[in-house]
Amino acid sequence: MGYDVRKYRPSDSIETLVAHILKQQDINLVIDVGANTGQFGQLLRAEGYTGRIISVEPLADAHRQLQDVAANDSDWQVAARMALGAEDGELPINRSRNTVSSSILDMLPAHEESAPDSVYEAQETVPVRRLDSVLDEWSVGPNEYFLLKLDVQGYEDRVLDGATGVESRVAAVQCECSTVPLYDGQVLHSELMHRLEAKDFGLYAVWGGYADRSSGRMLQFDVLYVRDQDNKEEQGNR
Repeated sequence: MGYDVRKYRPSDSIETLVAHILKQQDINLVIDVGANTGQFGQLLRAEGYTGRIISVEPLADAHRQLQDVAANDSDWQVAARMALGAEDGELPINRSRNTVSSSILDMLPAHEESAPDSVYEAQETVPVRRLDSVLDEWSVGPNEYFLLKLDVQGYEDRVLDGATGVESRVAAVQCECSTVPLYDGQVLHSELMHRLEAKDFGLYAVWGGYADRSSGRMLQFDVLYVRDQDNKEEQGNR
């Protein structure tokens, strides 16, 4: 009949497992970078997460929709329209037809061919801030640990570069990893995962994400890294 019925397991759903980890690790703040219209935040709420969410979105239309979605949630803060990166400044961002594939980086043919709806249609100019330069503006306490969720289409390493001043406060990272170059200048999964592991994050979960429709080859997957609890406490006391 076209259905695949399986026993429910929290690890089968990104949002279910993330909500479980947030509770288990006593993390009460999620910084959702590349929030689009608030899909991830809504799913976390549906999974029972009641802590604070700070959403960051650079596209003007998506940012307006995000504000509407979060308007009645007192613990859901929408940051001023911006992208996060390695340096404070201003950059053009390419807006894709499906909006979720929008990126500061140029898209490569492999991405366009595998997902025609991802094609770029316009550009917007957006402020870019370092994460470690805006946490105080967002009233994030100096001893407050958080989950950093990245959906930034090849810009993951730049966001991490801009978080070096607060990296000891990052308790967990969820992000996309690419197996082949989809954006010009992005780092691939091996380099990104090695970087997280070098910072005492342990790989907690992997989910298949995005595959080429014709070949079936996996192009992107999602990972969840959680910092070792002992190392988190040690760094927090430095």
